[in-house]
This record gives sequence, structure tokens and C-alpha cells, in this order.
Amino acid sequence: MRSVRARAALGATVVVALALIGAGISVLLVLRANLTGQAELRAEVVAREVAGQLALDVPYDRLETRDEDEYPVQVVDEDGRVVAVSKDLEAISGTGTDRVVPAPSAAPGQGSGSGSDDGDDGDDDLADDDGGTPARGEVDPDDPDFTDGTATVDGESADYRFASVRATTSQGVTLTVHAGAPLAAEQEAVGTVRGAMLVGLPVLLLVVAGVTWLVTRRALRPVEDIRREMAAITASEDLSRRVPEPDSRDEIARLARTTNETLTALEASVDRQRRFVADASHELRSPIASLRTQLEVGAAHPELLDVPGAVADTVRLQALAADLLLLARLDAGERPGRTTLDLGALVREEVSQRVGDRIPVRVSVPDSGDFEVTGSRGQLARVIGNLLDNAERHARDSVTVSVRTAERGDVLVEVTDDGAGVPADERERIFERFVRLDDARTRDDGGAGLGLAIARDVAVRHGGGLTADGAPEGGARFTLRLPAAG
Repeated sequence: MRSVRARAALGATVVVALALIGAGISVLLVLRANLTGQAELRAEVVAREVAGQLALDVPYDRLETRDEDEYPVQVVDEDGRVVAVSKDLEAISGTGTDRVVPAPSAAPGQGSGSGSDDGDDGDDDLADDDGGTPARGEVDPDDPDFTDGTATVDGESADYRFASVRATTSQGVTLTVHAGAPLAAEQEAVGTVRGAMLVGLPVLLLVVAGVTWLVTRRALRPVEDIRREMAAITASEDLSRRVPEPDSRDEIARLARTTNETLTALEASVDRQRRFVADASHELRSPIASLRTQLEVGAAHPELLDVPGAVADTVRLQALAADLLLLARLDAGERPGRTTLDLGALVREEVSQRVGDRIPVRVSVPDSGDFEVTGSRGQLARVIGNLLDNAERHARDSVTVSVRTAERGDVLVEVTDDGAGVPADERERIFERFVRLDDARTRDDGGAGLGLAIARDVAVRHGGGLTADGAPEGGARFTLRLPAAG
């Protein structure tokens, strides 16, 4: 059962089967109850008719019953003796006594002019006794008792529903009339319905299973197409391919669109990684080649060794390796620290260490401001240093760094210079890795195009951001935004 189609078909079949079985049992119970109720009503009518005659002191041999072959009647007295039975009743059960032959003597006062004891009464359909003209008696008005039983009438046995009604004669004799209504119609109806259910249920379940299988197969066909295409992409390593998107607007269509979006992001990430490796290799090749050349020349001609140049290439190589290592850690998802620090104090500290800058940096940090942020002190110091390095590289006469609080409570660090500025259409591209504008494509100052990319990545991972725009006095302005601590 590893197939979704098989599990869906089995689940639907089991649910429908349980529902149909429950509904079928309910129908059979209701049908049986209704038909049994009708049989009880017929039996009660017959029993009360006979009981009414007994209450009027009608002699036993003159009792009249409807359809004696269909409704068997048995009359017993208080002692449980049978005093009268219907015609052709040969056996009975379920009434408390199985006797079908009336007792030799009946209750006193029954039947005038019928006191003959020639012996024929025992074989007659209704037993008789001496009688008279009785006064009017009564029939028990309470609901009768109902029981199930069997009876044999004229050689045919069947199941009956018996109603027991009590009647009192004018002489105070209490008699109980047991009248039965046949259950053959009820049994036949219930059997017919049960048989139809037993035949129709398997067929219906097969139909449900088949339809569910086909519908599920059709619904999951796009999923199989997506799986097949993903397998082909994995085998070919061609991330430019996309899975087919169905025309429907259901969950499968959304799955296909999300898969394609994931493939697009993955392709962009792989391309970015490839460019990163290629650019890093290119950037590393230049200082390594220069350093090797200088060392080879120094080995052959010691007097020609350019020690300051070799040191500069080594420093540049070390800085580039540190940048690449930091980017690798950021790409690996390294989370910044949770240290609370004063960003204004950090800016003053970073500026105070830049004693060899070409242009002195002017600092504007209010003494009364609250500039606490949460993050990694080393990474945030790296961001400020990169921004100042970038401003020093492009400024003509001045570099300014200021710290202030924004309206939303964020802490802003602004670094401005009076250089040529950044063109509006290049203000996002400069934050890409290894990107340098045309006027900055020189390696004399050690720039590899990673400083601004690192600064933005660190800012984003601290919950903030880094943007570039034009300064009011000309040049470029870089704004670092970080959420305030707490």
C-alpha cells in the first residue's frame, strides 16, 4: 500500500462500506420495527374482539374470530387452563402454555343450553361450558403484552407476534386472550431488503473503489509529471529546466509554481556561487602572481627584491582571504552574536584607529543619544570600517560619519563623502560581490569589490539594512540602519 492511489481507494471504500453497512442496519431495524408494529396492531385487534365477546359472556363455542387460519387464538383462565382455541390450531408456543385442547370443564356460567357432555367438546374448535345470560363485563383497557412465538395451523407452522389481552366476565372470571398475527410478511420483506443489500453492497464498493482509483490517478498525474521532470533535472544537473505547471488552480498547480520558483532561486544561487568562485580565483591570482614574481626576482637578484611591494601584496592577499572567509561564514548561515553595544562609541573607536587615512574623518555623534544595538561587535566594526574605506577611496576633501536615532527608534549610521557619487542606476549593483564601477577598477588600493557586499550582508543578518544615495553636498551617502536594542 505504498501507492497514494491504492491508499485513497482503500480508504474511500472502507468509509463507504462502513456508511452503507450502518445505513443498511438502520433501514433493516426500522423496517422490522414498522412491520412488527403492524403485526402487533393486527394481533391486538383480534385479541380485543375476542376479549369483548368474553366480557359479554359469549359462550366459548360461539366465539367468532376473523380469519382463523391466519390469526390463531388461545384463551386461558386465571389458573392457566386452556378454555378455548381457534379452529385447526394444532400447536402453539410463546403464550405461556403450549396446550391446544380446552380443559374438560370451563368456568361456571358460560353458555346456556350447551351443557352436553357427549365428549365432542374436547375436539371442537372452541371449548364450551354451562351458561346463561350474563351481564355485561369489561376488557382490560391497558396496553396488551406482546410476545414472539410459533403456531401450527392446519399442518402449517409459522412465526407469530402474540398480543395478550385480559377480560373479565360478569361472574368475575378473568380470562386472557392470546391472539397471534403472522410475521411471514415482515420476514419476507426484511429478507428481500437484506438480500438486495448483500448483492448490491459489493457491487457498489467495487464501483467506489474503481472511481476513486481513476479520479486519484487523474488528479495525481501532474505530480508524476513533476516527479519525472525533477528526476531528469537531477540526472542532467541542468537547473535551467522547469517542471510543467497544470492549468488548474489547485494545490498541485501551486506546488508546481513553488517548485519552479525554488529551481529559479537554486539556479541563481548556483550561478552566483560559480561567479563567486571565478571572481575569487581571479582576485587571488593577481597578488599571488605578483608576489611570486617578486620572490623569484629576489631569489635570482637579491639587490632587485621589492620588499615593500611584496609586503603590500601579502597584506592585500591576507585581507582578501579574510573577506572570503567572512563571506563563506555568512553564506553558511552563521548567526551574529547577541551582545549589546553602543554604536556611537563603536564609531568613535573605529575612527580613532584610522591614523593613516588620506583624508581625516569628521565624526558627529551626540553625547546624549541612546545608540545601543544588539549584535556582533566584530562584524559591526567591520561594516563601519568598510564604509569608511570606501569613502576614503572616492572622497576628494572630506569624509563625515554621523550617528542618530530614526523616528521608529532604529539607529542610523551615515557615512558621506564629497567624491563623484554613485549613479542612481548603479546604487544597488555596487552591493554585489566583486563589483567595482569603471572609475574604481584599479587594484593599487587593494579594493576587490567585496567591502560593500560584506557590509550589506552583515547589516541584513543583524535585522537592518544598508542603502546608498546622494549626499546633499554632493558625493555619496551610505546609510546603515540597525534596530535599537530591546
